[in-house]
Amino acid sequence: MGKAGKGITAVQLEALCGAWPGVTRDIKWGEDLVFSVGGKMFAITRPDTAAYGQRLALKVADERFLELTDQPGIEPSPYLARAHWVAVTEPQRFATAELEAMVRDSYALVRARLTKKLQKELGPLPWL
Repeated sequence: MGKAGKGITAVQLEALCGAWPGVTRDIKWGEDLVFSVGGKMFAITRPDTAAYGQRLALKVADERFLELTDQPGIEPSPYLARAHWVAVTEPQRFATAELEAMVRDSYALVRARLTKKLQKELGPLPWL
């Protein structure tokens, strides 16, 4: 992964995390492509064909929330901000590798809140 470039498409997101342990994907709210682990969401985007534009919403560590939402192109995610989710509204402003790291962090944060039993069943984080 981590090709040099900017932004991240739904296809790139699928290639990045589609095979991680416990990851499921489905369409919610009409056209949002949602990636979850253990039934808990960790990334939301739109299919690449969506006219709305490529946005990416994900969970971030509590201590990074204000730092990230101070950057142009990132804002608190509607409806999910209180749970420390951000919306990357202009992903083309960011290196693909940086966005991939944010997705990995989101997966790890959400996975860490699952039951210990489920975490054990999922095995080690796939990039360690």
